[in-house]
Amino acid sequence: MEKLNIKAVFLDVDGTLISFKTNKIPESAEQAIKNLRDKGVKVIVATGRSINSLDHIRHITFDGFITFNGGYCITTDGKVMFKQYINPADIKNLVNYSQRFPLSYSLMYEDKVEISDATPEVVGMYSHINIPVPPVHDKDNIDMERVLQANIFLGPEDEKKFMETIMPHSVASRWTPLFADVNPGEINKFTGIGHFCDHFGIDISETMSFGDGGNDISMLKHTKIGVAMGNANDNVKKIADYVTKDVDDNGIESALIHFGVL
Repeated sequence: MEKLNIKAVFLDVDGTLISFKTNKIPESAEQAIKNLRDKGVKVIVATGRSINSLDHIRHITFDGFITFNGGYCITTDGKVMFKQYINPADIKNLVNYSQRFPLSYSLMYEDKVEISDATPEVVGMYSHINIPVPPVHDKDNIDMERVLQANIFLGPEDEKKFMETIMPHSVASRWTPLFADVNPGEINKFTGIGHFCDHFGIDISETMSFGDGGNDISMLKHTKIGVAMGNANDNVKKIADYVTKDVDDNGIESALIHFGVL
């Protein structure tokens, strides 16, 4: 095997770092993160979550956070490195569409999350990722200028047409058939990685990433080593350099040992 010189590891959260079965981080993953950082390897979160929805991993020391799928990148000490809002016209189209057709959505801001309605699907999604259900917003008083990410509760079969006609300046990705994350066009987790590589002076050939969902594909394809979890979606496994064990079976630690990073 080619000798690797990995200087930064990027970790998705839900289904990668945190188990959907236990809603916890495996002890082996926590120890692996500590061991990486002790060796001088940067460990950076890369998630679709808001920066304010990471309380359950705050007990671990990381070197930075890529949140909103790359739309909001922030250092551990709170310096915002990058922030990109969704085109307000797309948000206006989304809101107008939902008033004519049945479609639930959430709007995610730097300091809050709001939902259009508390349907069973919406409530179930927040329960699945162990986050309290956000408040329902006032449809007549929506801040359309500062949305960092939207979630649209739309099936994969309807996503392409919806994005082309309703939110053409944005891009959708998903880790579940239930809904899609929507972010500014050209923004993804890999663009977030670029900001941290520049910040730390690390070349992309010195990076490794772990993920399980469709919103992880950009980073798994473009880091030196892209690792899909054993519980990952099949389309994620197909593009990965390596498929490790499930999150509940010490998958992160196993892959790091396999590649000699630990």
